[in-house]
Amino acid sequence: MPYFIFVVTSNESNRKSATLVTAYENFREAKNEVKRLRKEQPLEQNQIYKINFSPTEAQAEKELTEYREEPIAKEWEK
Repeated sequence: MPYFIFVVTSNESNRKSATLVTAYENFREAKNEVKRLRKEQPLEQNQIYKINFSPTEAQAEKELTEYREEPIAKEWEK
């Protein structure tokens, strides 16, 4: 399965969109590319580079853009 690199953009209404940058078969190559992109091509404040390991591009995009509730911190975790 490939490693997909996306630019994930969040907006005010907690909706996210993902734009594919590239894909790699090797995690080390994908990780190094994301590090390079973060260093050489910084994004706007509401954007971030993300790596996703999925069988298809569509599934990777779905996983990155789905809504997740904030975890509730237990009293002892504060």
